[in-house]
Amino acid sequence: MDLNRREFIKLSGATLSGIAFGTMGFDLSPIEAYASTLRIQNADQTTTICPYCAVGCGILVHTIEGKVVNTEGDPDHPINEGSLCPKGMSLYQLSHNNPNRLTTPLYRAPYATEWKEVSWDFTLDKIAANIKKTRDESFEITNAAGQEVNRTMGMASVGSAALDNEECYLYQKFLRSLGMVFIEHQARI
Repeated sequence: MDLNRREFIKLSGATLSGIAFGTMGFDLSPIEAYASTLRIQNADQTTTICPYCAVGCGILVHTIEGKVVNTEGDPDHPINEGSLCPKGMSLYQLSHNNPNRLTTPLYRAPYATEWKEVSWDFTLDKIAANIKKTRDESFEITNAAGQEVNRTMGMASVGSAALDNEECYLYQKFLRSLGMVFIEHQARI
């Protein structure tokens, strides 16, 4: 074997590098690759729209036997092209079969330190009673100038962009019938 000085230094450096990697725990032997099965392999795919804001990002929902197993951005959707914000990415956490999802209302009484599970009837009655009490305490029939206003300044509402136009119309009518003035919509914030 005829080596010049330059080739000898290259060969020595490569040998020392191989020994160094071998002693550091690196395995330079070839690895066998295998494919794992996907949880969406036999799932039905449905397209939908993200319910969080008014952007309208497309989402693919994968279901198996009626249970949501995965949600992801729709790459064919013209608005988001497959990307999602953090709220859209967490959509799977709201699925009906998520074991961590709350299914009953929790109530913490004034000055209490613990939450307790209550019924939906209790919850809706409590909300209605609080709305009525606040409205009655803050309702104004006339303003300081004596003009008829029929309003309540003690309540406000922040709507949801997940509502469609018809639902927003009905919600607006409901809030105005209570005399509310401070009405906002989540998509504008």
